[in-house]
This record gives sequence, C-alpha cells and structure tokens, in this order.
Amino acid sequence: MPRDGQDLNHPETILLPDLLATTGAAIAPLRGLLEAAKDCVRSKVMSDGRVSGGLVEAEQTATHGLAWLATYVEALAQMQLWAEKLEAEGQFGEVEQLIHQIAFGEYLWQIYGGIPMNQGEILRLQDIGLTQDQMRAMMEPAVMTLTQGGNTQAARLRLVDLMQERSAEITVGRTGLDDELEMIREQFRRYSVDRIEPEAHEWHLKDELIPMEVIDELAEMGVFGLTIPEEYGGFGLSKASMCVVSEELSRGYIGVGSLGTRSEIAAELIIAGGTEEQKQKWLPRLASAETLPTAVFTEPNTGSDLGALRTKAVKDENGDWVLNGNKTWITHAARTHVMTVLARTVPDTDNYKGLSMFLAEKTPGTDAEPWQDPGISGGEIEVLGYRGMKEYTLNFDDFKVKGENLLGGEEGKGFKQLMETFESARIQTAARAVGVACSALDEGMKYAQDRKQFGKSLINFPRVANKLAMMAVEIMVARQLTYFSAFEKDEGRRCDVEAGMAKLLGARVAWAAADNALQIHGGNGFALEYKISRILCDARILNIFEGAGEIQAQVIARRIL
Repeated sequence: MPRDGQDLNHPETILLPDLLATTGAAIAPLRGLLEAAKDCVRSKVMSDGRVSGGLVEAEQTATHGLAWLATYVEALAQMQLWAEKLEAEGQFGEVEQLIHQIAFGEYLWQIYGGIPMNQGEILRLQDIGLTQDQMRAMMEPAVMTLTQGGNTQAARLRLVDLMQERSAEITVGRTGLDDELEMIREQFRRYSVDRIEPEAHEWHLKDELIPMEVIDELAEMGVFGLTIPEEYGGFGLSKASMCVVSEELSRGYIGVGSLGTRSEIAAELIIAGGTEEQKQKWLPRLASAETLPTAVFTEPNTGSDLGALRTKAVKDENGDWVLNGNKTWITHAARTHVMTVLARTVPDTDNYKGLSMFLAEKTPGTDAEPWQDPGISGGEIEVLGYRGMKEYTLNFDDFKVKGENLLGGEEGKGFKQLMETFESARIQTAARAVGVACSALDEGMKYAQDRKQFGKSLINFPRVANKLAMMAVEIMVARQLTYFSAFEKDEGRRCDVEAGMAKLLGARVAWAAADNALQIHGGNGFALEYKISRILCDARILNIFEGAGEIQAQVIARRIL
C-alpha cells in the first residue's frame, strides 16, 4: 500500500522502487514453493516407485492444481526475462513497468490465496498438500512488497490513463520481439483492420463461411506456408512468426486466425512422419493453399480419449484402404481437399498402438452440396461461435483412400505422429487466445471511452478501468508465455509442457477478457449487434479444443512429476 505522504497522482510514487530487483528476488521463493508442491503431490500419486495414472486421476484437484501453480511460476519467470530484456535495451518504460508490477502483485496474491482454475474452482495451496509452514516460504520481503504495493488501484488507473494516451499503438506495452517480427505484426494488423474486422461480425451473424477471396489473399501473404521449409515451397519462418500472425488475424476474427491451424497441423504431420514422396507432393500444395486440409480425429463418445477411436481402415486387394466409421467436430470439412484421418488399422487392438494416419483425398464441396464423393456424408453442427469454417459430423461408409496415402507408409504409427504435432498446435492456439483477448480489450476500451453515464465516460469509473487494466496485464503475461514456448520449439527443444501452459493460461485470459469487456458494455453487450457478443462466444471454445483445460492440466502435471 502507499506510504505516508505518497501522492498517487504522480506515477513515480505509484511505481515500486527497484522494481526489477524486487520482482527478480520473488522468483526464487516461488521456485522453492513449486518444488515443495511437487514433493507433496508425488507423495499422493506414486506407487511402486512410479507415477500411477489411477492415482493422478483420483487426486485431480492436487495434480491439476500443481499444473496451474507451475504455469504461474513459469509465467512470472518469463515476465521477469521480458522486463530485463527491455531494461537492457532501454525500452522498459512506464507502461511496461506498470504491467510488470501489477502482474507480479496479482499473481503472487493468487498463488497464496487461490488460483482460479475456472470461475467455480479455486486452487488453494493446501489442496496440493502444502502446510502453513511450507506456505510461509513466500513470506520473503520481495514477495511482501509486491503483494502489498504491486497491484493497487492507483497503478491500474495510471496504466489505463497511459493506454488512452497511446491508443494508436498496436499492443499495450512493448512485446520484446525483434524488429522483423514486429514488422510482420504491423502487416497483419493492418490487414485485419482493413479487411477482416469490417466483415467478421456479419460472417458470424449469418453463419457464413469465410469467403474464398480472403483465403486467396492470406495465401498470397504466405499464411499457409509460413513455417513449411523453403525446399518444400514454404517460407521456413519461425514458430514465433506463426504466433504473431495467428495473434493478429485472430484479433480480427478467430475464424480467420484459425485457417492456418489446419495447414499447420497437416504440414507438421507430413514433415515429422511423411515419406519424402509425401513431402514433395503435399507440402507445396499446402503452402500455396492449392490444397486446403482438415483434421479428422475426434469421434462421438471418445472426446479426448483418442486411444479409444473406432473408425477402421482395411486394406483391399489393390493395396488401397477402405474407411468405415463416424467422426465429429471436424472443422472446415466441407470445402477442403484432403483429410488427415486417424483410423484403426491393426485388428484386435483397443488402444493407441493400433491407429494409423491417412492423407485422405476428397473433392471440395459447396454449402448446398458439401459431400461430393461416394462413401462420405455428414451434417453441420450449429455452434455458438467459431463459425467461419463451420463444424461437421462425418460418416465414412466404404470410403476409399489410396494406398500411397498412409502417412509414412507404416501402420500403427498414427497416434505417435499426431502427438508430434500437439506442441505446435497448442502454441498456435495460445496465440489465437491472445488475439481474441486483444479483440475483447479493443472493444471494451472503445465502448468505455465512448459510452457516457452519470455525466462522464465509463472509463472514468475505477471498476471499469480496473477491468481494462487487468486485461492488458494478463494479455502480456499470456503473450510472453506463448512466445517462450515458440522460442523453445524453434530451438528444437521439447516444449509440450511450455506449450500446454501457454494454452492453459491463454484460454482463461481470453475468456476473462471477453466476459469483462461484455460486462463493460452492460445490456448492450448481450445484443447480437455488438461485436463483443461474438467475441464472448468465440473465446469460450479456446478452453475446449486442442486439449480441454482439464486434459491440459493433467498432461502438464504428469510431465512435471
């Protein structure tokens, strides 16, 4: 809290002294707390010297809570590295300092008092098994200083004042990325503002497919070949560039930001598991968007349990494959050219070891006639949001797939091949979440400035400004965690935990931002004509696809244990 004599109208008294040293000193006790938490959870889930899957499931509150705690610790560590980098470059300005200070003040308090895993589940350290004595490890001077004086109303209001002064900036605060990546951001931000934002709400309200001319424009801009190696017709750029592009396109409309996800998944599958012939055939087509792919994995009644898939593929006398089974939640299924299909090829198996991956070619359909080929049918699933590509059920009834289109030419490798794509898919989903959160902040800020109540703009009411400030802060936290996972991937390091953490936190941040921005709109936010109603619907899916929050937490916990 402010010291006696502080004048909160002056920013130099709002910012904590020696901020970077203070936040840096808070990291060590957090890491110590995390290690103690790991020991506590291990004592609950170890059996015969190994982590027991059954015990992990039985102790879900503790194990998933450990995942959230680890996510918070890593998020603050990445914020510290971001701040130190900006400071070294002479770019750690007042906006960045306020974001950094508020982030530490808020997240440290949440760690001690309760981390919201969602609106109705608050993780407290005793749920993990930590004792009061172990929790007192946080009672370090740096932590106490930040919890007492980091996230104050004065700091939040000052941040919002600066946000209003700098409303023309692309992001609230410097991201810490290099000039090349920021140039990419500017290019795609301009495209989103000029081409996507004016149209997106109508596409949503009318439940229309994103126009093909938009896909053609994105193809010309290199979206679909962004990370495909140059020797296969792509640009060979980094996963960090993918994050920036996905973020800015999703800020315009999540459907547009997600178009590249399907190509990313298909390309990752082929790069990691395909034969050289398959790479030569498919990657250039994916990069140019001559071929649009869709991912066909999920089945009714299986959800995240991919090992239980029932769709079967049987080889015929010509060496081709015949598919039979049902799939659901297939995004962009109708007008695509190839399906990455996970199906069971090994008889008498009921787990992931019997699954194989196929590059199943199909004829693109239309709204009126989505299915053009024999052996394939399905129906549209009406959804709240995420509408620009549409969702479908798919039915295979003796659907033919060429023998050469078994990925890698090997049976029983499908699940492993798919797992190798999850890091990139979750990094990209985290970036989409940051973009959706940014769009919520854009709409909330604009409405709060324009709407007058009781003789003044809404933004002048502290609780409205508080919401906007926390959106900006949490967006930066989620962004830095996302970039960190992308950098790890670019360096060739395993990053399933980091990608999972980014996706876990990013999805929650996007939902909170959309919910709070709608609250700022009041009753108007509940009206379909306002964009925030769409953003709220779009934000909700982020905690479900590419691994639901509960599955994500389970994966993180298993890995760190």
